Amino acid sequence: MIDSNGYRANVGIVICNDDGKLFWAKRVGADAWQFPQGGIKFYEDPETAMYRELEEEVGLTSKDVQLLGRTRYWLRYDLPEHYIRKKSKPLCIGQKQIWFLLRLLGPEDAIVLNGHENPEFDDWCWTDYWEPLEGVVYFKRWTYQRALQELGSLLVGNENPVRAEGYLSKSIDGQISSLGR
Repeated sequence: MIDSNGYRANVGIVICNDDGKLFWAKRVGADAWQFPQGGIKFYEDPETAMYRELEEEVGLTSKDVQLLGRTRYWLRYDLPEHYIRKKSKPLCIGQKQIWFLLRLLGPEDAIVLNGHENPEFDDWCWTDYWEPLEGVVYFKRWTYQRALQELGSLLVGNENPVRAEGYLSKSIDGQISSLGR
């Protein structure tokens, strides 16, 4: 589903364990790591799409996780020019995402990456809360940071689980400032 501005509706999924570590997955056949994510079909709301993508990409169902919350608004990123398929109609220039924070309730062996015909991931690990900002592809970095900043408060009330020292912050008006270094 691509909106009139050229953004594909999408969900992002952050899964944490009881230690506050995050599920981090490696894309099949590539040295690229990311959180699970996927498109919203025209008949789905974001939560329905999130549970479908969770099962397709990670093998988990709603019984395996606790929904802790979601971002309030769409978070957008633009695709680099060389990723835009100029001949596609409608033209997709990026993604708009609602991000969800889930806690794994069951055992880790409930995670199954190859449960579908075309797996997205071939490896995974638990990682520190802010580590994905260093490992995600550059054009998704601001979206990841905004999602983690907003969702982090859901883990421990109104405070982030880990201070964001050393990471850059992009304000609403687009100004860049340091959060500590």
